[in-house]
Formats: sequence, structure tokens, C-alpha cells
Amino acid sequence: MSYGLYLSAGGLLTNSYRQDVLSNNLANVNTVGFKPDLPTLQARGPESAQRNAPLATSQQLLDRLGGGVQAGPQRIAFSVGVAQPTGRALDAALTVNNQFFAVSVNDPATGQPVTRLTRDGRFNVDRNGRLTTITGHTVLGPGDQPIVVTPGVPVTLGDDGRVLQNDAEVGRIQISEVSDLGGLEKAGANLFGFRKDDMRVPANQPHMKVGALEGSATNAMGTMMGIIKATKAANSSARLIDYYDDMMERAINTLGRVA
Repeated sequence: MSYGLYLSAGGLLTNSYRQDVLSNNLANVNTVGFKPDLPTLQARGPESAQRNAPLATSQQLLDRLGGGVQAGPQRIAFSVGVAQPTGRALDAALTVNNQFFAVSVNDPATGQPVTRLTRDGRFNVDRNGRLTTITGHTVLGPGDQPIVVTPGVPVTLGDDGRVLQNDAEVGRIQISEVSDLGGLEKAGANLFGFRKDDMRVPANQPHMKVGALEGSATNAMGTMMGIIKATKAANSSARLIDYYDDMMERAINTLGRVA
């Protein structure tokens, strides 16, 4: 196989990956509390080093060319989105990048309730008086207990997480803090899970902006430019594949006629 064709195919795959990640970010430009993913690329070692076969022989010229490019670790950008006023009493936006609301969801694999984190502060009260997210997940208070209010009585929120009815505190929203944001991973539905251990602790200075929602942290213009760049790079790699394919076809036909 032509080494140039091999490198071009790697470039096409990795830039297609960039397109997918950035397109997903752009699709969530209006998602409340959304945190964009950061696609990274890294140099791939030469083929002789990648194979690491005991009988493989190194080709000095090809080794100097390197092994092209490959996708690197994908990260999450936890920058704070702009708080957008809504005037709704049960809307809340967090203003610190490492603070989260804790919610209880059912693990689809086990069917058991597990704790997840979210930045989406659109809250409701269900028919049983439980405080829930707009998607129906139970909002947790201290000790991972659900917050239950009296149905039919207006509910307001304090900027420190207090849940009030008739100006009396009936519960408190758990605002958790995570010191190592690299330990979080996306769990779908705008939720975050833990890569290993549950690292959340009660926030020392919990603060949320009531009557507002945190906007998506996606930079629409910057993301569009990134998609354009990735598309151009992918197209360039695809053209190189065509060139190498044509070159090999010509070589085979020419050598075939000579023989």
C-alpha cells in the first residue's frame, strides 16, 4: 500500500471526526447549560513503531515522514455560558464553572437510581410535589434526598439554593462542586457522570441567578470557522487519495503493458 495513501486516509478520518464533534457543538448552540466538546489531534508515530512487530524492519526514509495524524483525547470545555433572563421563578443559572445541580436518574443498564450532574436549571414541581428538572429527573437536596413541597402553593428560589413557600424554607437545592473537571464525562441528555469516583462536595459559596438560565457555551461563529477548516482539510486529504489512486492505476497499467 502506498505510504502517501495511508497518510491521506488518516487525515481524512481525523478531520471527519473533527467535523462530527464541532457539528454536534453547533447543533447545541441553543441548549441550556450545554458544554461543548473539544476535539484534539495528535501526531501518529511511523508505521514501524506503531506495529511494534519483532520482525518488522524500519525504513529510514518513511520513518522520517512520520505516521500522519490521529484523533487525540476528547475534552469538555466547562466555560460558563451567558445567563439569559427568563423571569420564571423556577429557573436558575449557575455562575461558577465547577458547580452543578445534582439529580437522580435511572441507570438504563441496571435500572437503579444513580446521581448525575447538570447545569440545566429549568425546574418544575410534579404532581407529587417533588422538584424535578424539565426532563423529569428528581432534583436532589442535601444528603441526596428529593425535595418535596406542598402542591398548589407557589414556590420560589433563593440565590443560595433555598426552596421557599410563603417565604418559609421547605428545602434546599444541592449545589455540588467538582475540583477536577477532567473526572467528569457526558452521560447523555445534558447530564454529566463520573469517570471513576463520585468527586462532588457541597459548594463553599453556592450561588445561582434566579429567573435566568445559563446559555450554551458554544461559540457559534468560532465553531462554524472550525467546521469550515476541518471540511477543507478533509477535502484536501480526499483529493490526495484520488491522486494516489490514479498514480497507482497508471503505474500498474504501464508496468503491465511493459511486461
